[in-house]
Amino acid sequence: MMAECGGGGGGGGPRKKALSLLEAARSRYESLQISDDVFGESGQDSSGNPFYSTSADSRSSSAASSEDEDDPTTSSISCSSAASAPPPQPLAREVEAAPEGPVRGGGVCCFQGGGGRCVPRVEEATGGQRRQLPGPMEEEEEEERGGWTQTLRDIPPPRFEDTSGPTRKMPPSSSAMDFFQLFVPDNVLKNMVVQTNMYAKKYQERFGSDGAWAEVTLTEMKAFLGYMISTSIYHCESVLSIWSSGFYSNKSIALVMSQARFEKILKYFHVVAFRSSQTTHGLYKIQPFLDSLQYGFDSAFRPSQTQVLHEPLIDEDPVFIATCTERELRKRKKRKFSLWVRQCSSTGFISQIYVHLKEGGGADGLDTLKNKPQLHSMVAKSLCRNAAGKNYIIFTGPSITSLPLFEEFQKQEIYCCGLLSSRKSDCTGLPLSMLNNSDVPQARGQYRIKVKGNMSLICWYNKGPFRFLTNAYSPVQQGVIIKRKSGEIPCPLAVEAFAAHLSYICKYDDKYSKYFISHKPNKTWQQVFWFAISIAINNAYILYKMSEAYHVKRYSRAQFGERLVKELLGLEDTSPSH
Repeated sequence: MMAECGGGGGGGGPRKKALSLLEAARSRYESLQISDDVFGESGQDSSGNPFYSTSADSRSSSAASSEDEDDPTTSSISCSSAASAPPPQPLAREVEAAPEGPVRGGGVCCFQGGGGRCVPRVEEATGGQRRQLPGPMEEEEEEERGGWTQTLRDIPPPRFEDTSGPTRKMPPSSSAMDFFQLFVPDNVLKNMVVQTNMYAKKYQERFGSDGAWAEVTLTEMKAFLGYMISTSIYHCESVLSIWSSGFYSNKSIALVMSQARFEKILKYFHVVAFRSSQTTHGLYKIQPFLDSLQYGFDSAFRPSQTQVLHEPLIDEDPVFIATCTERELRKRKKRKFSLWVRQCSSTGFISQIYVHLKEGGGADGLDTLKNKPQLHSMVAKSLCRNAAGKNYIIFTGPSITSLPLFEEFQKQEIYCCGLLSSRKSDCTGLPLSMLNNSDVPQARGQYRIKVKGNMSLICWYNKGPFRFLTNAYSPVQQGVIIKRKSGEIPCPLAVEAFAAHLSYICKYDDKYSKYFISHKPNKTWQQVFWFAISIAINNAYILYKMSEAYHVKRYSRAQFGERLVKELLGLEDTSPSH
């Protein structure tokens, strides 16, 4: 849970202070338009937050990592450890004329001067010759010619006039199946039936008749999906364990279909049986389903203004993975694709999916993968192709954040706020004085800002420098990071917004990644299919929680999955009178 309130102490004083700090965090979440559901149902803090995998570009970061602190930009708190929060610190802003980082020549850090101020030498040895390096004043002049300045002005936030939330009102009697079929309706399932039977027929024409095969029906296809989805609830080693006599056996659902019949359907299962003459895409066997799923996402839900582009955390290793050998574990983790999403940061609803194949030629093939900035820019553009003109605010990690991409998005009325890394990000067009690190330790909560038009480059210090690029938040607006032990740390509003929204997505990953289907086929298109089905079920649960049906029977995510499995298997009555 995001908040873990420990046992009461003497007089309840520390507990009251802790609760007041929790309420302060809740109110800040509400002011940033983030659902506070994360306080009630989330799991433990994630130790592998994908958004904070890039540590501060500081030589002191390794030493600082030994401190018992949260991630520098995470705004979650714990009541038991935040019992006595200090009052808010005064905001400290530092503006230096000299560049922040060292200029390296021949592997030597070329700093000179004293008095707490680092002044770079103006000469560097290169190939036996000496060439002039820009000094502080020359660097400032060059940055001003590039449009960057230290003069800050208030920038109004992008105005969001669209509505957000579910597009249709589901009746209180709606079942788990009703929500699931908002994304995977019967016509999609019927197409799977047709394609599976077509593939089975052609397969047998080529390799010989299969006397044990009979054409699959819609009822059997639903049961087939139900068995697969059950692995996301019970985390069995193999879907075939359902019919075994071992720990993962499930006699309550095993009687609906025999194991032999299930294996036959699994052998011939297809979404698209054959490649058309015009098809060149590597995912041609899954693309129609992904298009249908995307249409369902767009039709059922409108995202809020704030969204996140990222690779979702997929829990592929259930409890039994501890028994695997190292070789099996390495083999299991290899995938020939990467899955990216655009996710509503207020509710957790995934609005768009993008699958990138790691092999093959073309614009999205292996050659592009080697050029990470180009690849991630292409991923971001694909995920935001339906977002233009709506004044969305998109949060990005270091691999996507870049000035050229943000400027291109701004022309489409898409605004951005991203964490920046000098190692992982495309830093084209950014001032060097903001990217280099200083040898002089900076106080926690201090920051420097340079602006270019509506674009702000922020260097904020918290156990090292963290850099943010944004055109969605005013550089003069102040925020605060609430920490477990440090209380409140001042920061620009963009830093607080980034920490709050991406912390929520991290909590979403902690909660929902465990419900991905455990079945691991060898075929890439089948792996993508089961990941997409898992995302559709998570989205269905989010819509269920926002409907009147949730107030009738409050199912947890696991209970919702169990209900869906039983309804797919025909073990539950899903009629409106139920």
